[in-house]
Amino acid sequence: MNEVQDITSPMTATERRATWSLASIYALRMLGLFLIMPVMSLFAEQMEGSTPSLMGLAIGIYGMSQALLQIPFGLISDRTGRKKIIIFGLLLFCLGSVIAAVSTTIYGIIVGRAVQGSGAIAAPVMALVADLTQEVHRTKAMALIGASIGVSFGVAIAAGPVIAGLIGIHGLFWMIAVLSLLAILVIIFLVPQPQKVKKHRDTEIMSESFFQVLKNIELFRLNYGIFILHAILTASFVVVPLLMRDAGLLPAEHWKVYLPVFVCSFLAIVPFIIIAEKKRKMKPVFLGAIIVLILSDIGLMQFNSTLIGVIGFLWLFFTGFNLLEATLPSLISKTAPGDVRGTAMGIYSTCQFLGAGIGGSLGGWCYGHFGPPSVFLFCAVLAFSWLLLSLSMAPPKHWTNLLISLQAVGSQKLDEFATALVKIAGVEDVILHDLEGVAYLKVDNQQLDRPALQQLINQYTEA
Repeated sequence: MNEVQDITSPMTATERRATWSLASIYALRMLGLFLIMPVMSLFAEQMEGSTPSLMGLAIGIYGMSQALLQIPFGLISDRTGRKKIIIFGLLLFCLGSVIAAVSTTIYGIIVGRAVQGSGAIAAPVMALVADLTQEVHRTKAMALIGASIGVSFGVAIAAGPVIAGLIGIHGLFWMIAVLSLLAILVIIFLVPQPQKVKKHRDTEIMSESFFQVLKNIELFRLNYGIFILHAILTASFVVVPLLMRDAGLLPAEHWKVYLPVFVCSFLAIVPFIIIAEKKRKMKPVFLGAIIVLILSDIGLMQFNSTLIGVIGFLWLFFTGFNLLEATLPSLISKTAPGDVRGTAMGIYSTCQFLGAGIGGSLGGWCYGHFGPPSVFLFCAVLAFSWLLLSLSMAPPKHWTNLLISLQAVGSQKLDEFATALVKIAGVEDVILHDLEGVAYLKVDNQQLDRPALQQLINQYTEA
């Protein structure tokens, strides 16, 4: 008797342990990167050799090295082992933090931030999650890790100014180095060892799928979008902390702005996420969020000399930013064919980090040459270009991904099984990979006949 998959079953204890421990590693690393963002420009301008352009480079350069190395790290992990490459990446992150911690010039900070970013462990972590979870639970595990990134960003933005006020920027870098060592302990002692390592098309880069993804215009729009979104984020944080300080708010008290602004922006986007997903108005909500981003940058350009102006339009900015940050990965997942989703997400992440690197650098250049309003004008122009490109996007299909193992289905029955799958209500697309032993399904959760799907799985996996 073969083991029958249950598409409604909860995660096993081992899967929960793997997911939460790997999410904590991801969160610790991202926390280390994000803690610096709201305080870097405040401290960097006091360092030897500092200029606005170099300040911007110090904020964003981690994204450049991350973008350059994350795909190679993912490919190497298939050969050397996931845990080894993750530990190596965390050691690089620790080394970069130490370099920045002992540096007294802006150049040392830039080198340290670049080394931090070179510890590109995102792809190996996702691959290890796939090794340690059943196909039917893979999407849920990825969603939990995605949520951990959002939480770490919110915590870092609020906590960074407080911690830096207590221990300084060098102490903050030392703390980040300790966080990376804690993450290494988690990977060694808490993350289970996978029984089998193999390629997973839903989480890993597949070289043969590169051109298929790159020439997909809908995916190109989304990749351009995440590039622009993170370019705007890092460019904005070159000047926003300085504007709040100049408006009379002490740097150690900046958390009193960031925390309520971030929480209130999250509360504001909840109805729009419901409208986008439940009411199936994804495109209007998506375009509306880009317009909000443009309006916030225009507002910051015009009203950045008063604290109330900065706070009000910063809330508007984070409302648009958080809505887009939550929506874009979902759109990538819905748009990409199931068996190239890993490649699509890898290219998407590369564009995200590249945007962060370029945005910080150009934001610093604008600030140095033309002052703070020019940074927000630059951001508004970037967002407007994104809006123009997005106007012609196809309304996204409201499909989700579902993976089913084919290990217990005889090869002679695969075609018959696929034919039966597409006849089930709510199953919109089926791609089988016999050698990998996985069926990649696109399903409409509102229409999916789960009992019928389970019955079919039972029928083809029982002896």
